[in-house]
Amino acid sequence: MRNYLYSLIIILFLASAIACGALFALFHNAWIDFTPLEQYRPGTPSVLLDDAGNEWARFELDKRKPIELDSLPQHLIDAFIAAEDWQFFSHPGISFKGIARSLLINMYHGRRVQGASTITQQLVKLLFFDARKTFSRKIKEQLYALIIERQFTKQQILQAYLNHIYFGCGIYGVEAASQRFWNKSAAELTVDEAAMLAAVVKSPGLYCPLLCPLSGERRRNVVLNSMRKCGFISRATHDEAKKIPLTLIDADRNQCAPHLKETLRQLLEELFGNDQLYRGGLVIQTTLNIHAQKEAEKMFNAQCVQLRKTLVSDIDGGLIAIESNTGAIKAIVGGFDFVSSKFNRALQARRQIGSTIKPLIYTAALQQGKSFADTMIDEPFELVESNGTVWHPNNFNKRFNGEETLAYALSHSNNIVTIKLLLEIGAAPVIDLAKKCHLPGPFHSYPSLALGTIDATLFELVGMFNVFANNGTYVEPHFIRWVKDAWGTKIYKKEVVQESVIDQRTVGQVTQVLKHGLYRVRKSFPDKWINSEGICKTGTTNDSRTCWFVGSTPELTTAVYIGCDDNRSIGQDVYPLRTAFPIWLNFNCAVPSTTRMRFTFDPSLREYCMDEKTGQRVYDIRDPDAVTILV
Repeated sequence: MRNYLYSLIIILFLASAIACGALFALFHNAWIDFTPLEQYRPGTPSVLLDDAGNEWARFELDKRKPIELDSLPQHLIDAFIAAEDWQFFSHPGISFKGIARSLLINMYHGRRVQGASTITQQLVKLLFFDARKTFSRKIKEQLYALIIERQFTKQQILQAYLNHIYFGCGIYGVEAASQRFWNKSAAELTVDEAAMLAAVVKSPGLYCPLLCPLSGERRRNVVLNSMRKCGFISRATHDEAKKIPLTLIDADRNQCAPHLKETLRQLLEELFGNDQLYRGGLVIQTTLNIHAQKEAEKMFNAQCVQLRKTLVSDIDGGLIAIESNTGAIKAIVGGFDFVSSKFNRALQARRQIGSTIKPLIYTAALQQGKSFADTMIDEPFELVESNGTVWHPNNFNKRFNGEETLAYALSHSNNIVTIKLLLEIGAAPVIDLAKKCHLPGPFHSYPSLALGTIDATLFELVGMFNVFANNGTYVEPHFIRWVKDAWGTKIYKKEVVQESVIDQRTVGQVTQVLKHGLYRVRKSFPDKWINSEGICKTGTTNDSRTCWFVGSTPELTTAVYIGCDDNRSIGQDVYPLRTAFPIWLNFNCAVPSTTRMRFTFDPSLREYCMDEKTGQRVYDIRDPDAVTILV
């Protein structure tokens, strides 16, 4: 009862304040100037520069395209009325019933769960106020709404509102939004499309179909429900419109690096705000190389088209290529089709990394005193897990080789020897090394760690593997260098993390063996090859759910993964050499090394030619079982 009386007092106080203020303003013939809206200036767009200083994209406000209210279909007007202010044509600018209802509901919940702004109030906010929410601003907003209703007709207010409301991504007004979403005038919108526009206004960041198509479609259906309840559409029209899937034009399909641009948009909006990003003339220096980016998109998409024909129809994945010594991202592909999915698989998809973890295990073994000339027996064995389950690990080819060197085991990605090696040296040094290479885990000290049963993103994996191409130094992958404001002042600079995580002697030994792994792959591709040395590691998770290929030239480290978003199998006995590797090879052939063709090693290392199975010294390099390691 006390809460009810308290609420009633607040409502009466607000109503009295608004009424008194309104009467005062009206008696003094207040006049609201609409010219700020009529003289709209979009400001200066912000530009994205590539590594050569050339513009490759920009963030700007879509040019407002005013449209007369008489030109709009009635169902578009009805959609906004139903979604935002169903009493618009009957209230005087503010809704006293709405204010009372929202106050009671918000007090009941102890937080703001419902607003009461009318369309007129929303127009006032667009014209006169910023986004700050204060009690005094709310009172002013309501006073202005009352005055505007006295000064202009409902049709004038509604027209101004529809021509200036925000739809996300720098889009203002129903005509600009209609052109951007469906490449047609707002006068041609269907009922479901009109409801989609009205749906966005509540929260452009959550419902803009360019950013969040699924949540946008759900919100559209809520608006259709409201239109039905208000009697604006029949049940048949309502039911038919809800069945229509949300479809947009393919304007984004020809963008350069669309997934990266969207990631940059989110980052820059968070750092500087919408107004400065879209109107403030920022200059954003990125690390992207346009030639490399276009080749990456071309090679990735071509391979996906083939794999969707031969494996599964929705196969997808990602690619990141970084400059080996700086970590600068030169190319990034976040998925096959940005229009159908804004999900950036290069940065956001966390998947088990499989055998790509093995270089870390052999590095840890060398640090524990092991040598690549040491041998182990590749044979069937079993492990009893803590829950009593018996694990029978196997190699990918279901065969066992007997005695083999650690060099052979790593270059051929042998599972049995790697598991035995992990059990011998312990999981702790491997986990410690993985953390130093900025793999976030979580990590578990199980024998299956040897097979890469930890999750990571493509971004994290390329940074880890690059350590072997960069003489043991981890350098953080990054796609932005600095941001300058419109006056040329640097207002942001990326501080790149660089850490020495593996000593040069050890990393040189591992890199030499990884070279043998790529040389072995080369035998299957005699007609096309890169113009420099290279190292690589493949990775395949259980049931071929994810295929990884990560490889480096002395200049560029590139990681690729192929898989389905729902992590189901992409086929039986499907491996990286058939899926991910062709993308890596074609990309690196299209973007060849230009300055550094060979890796450099610690000068204290010496070549040692041995039998790759027994580890015994071999004096004839032409021996088919001979392999050279560094000691």
